[in-house]
Amino acid sequence: MNSPLTILGIAGSLRQGSYNRMALRAAQQLVPEGANAKIEIFDLLGIPVFNQDDEKTPPAAVTEFKKRIRAADAILIATPEYNYSVAGVLKNAIDWASRPYGDSAWNDKPVAIISASGGVLGGARAQYHLRQSFIFLNMHPLNLPEVMIAKAQEKFDANGNLTDDAAKKLIQQLLQNLVDWTRRLAK
Repeated sequence: MNSPLTILGIAGSLRQGSYNRMALRAAQQLVPEGANAKIEIFDLLGIPVFNQDDEKTPPAAVTEFKKRIRAADAILIATPEYNYSVAGVLKNAIDWASRPYGDSAWNDKPVAIISASGGVLGGARAQYHLRQSFIFLNMHPLNLPEVMIAKAQEKFDANGNLTDDAAKKLIQQLLQNLVDWTRRLAK
């Protein structure tokens, strides 16, 4: 029997009504039966703006963030797309958790990405930029399926529940693939 996996979910938006936060909450409910995994969500609210002067004595929120990343078996990032790229909130958190040099919490972590956007590309450009960061961070990104929830305002109900069956199926497949990928890398 495989031991249970913990996937740390991170939404790259602080907005309470964020579609990416909603997508992460949906993912928690969509972990496939038998996957023997759970998703815990870390809220980036409280992570201050990165300042290299403070990297050797980081604020408590950053210390907790790095601890949670290290304790997780895999990472699931839900990224919005701002100006064709990754949101500043997410990039800031990634930078904090990678510093100081040589003490990156991201090192060797399996990672998957989902995105939700009001646009027709569903956050595709942000996902591709995020993948560039994974190279330096020495993370192991899962490539397929790509989960990009376009026109997100039409895919969630007033209570923040994902209503789109195609998106649900893609998220379930992504999570199963992430669990399989994580177990394969651990061998």
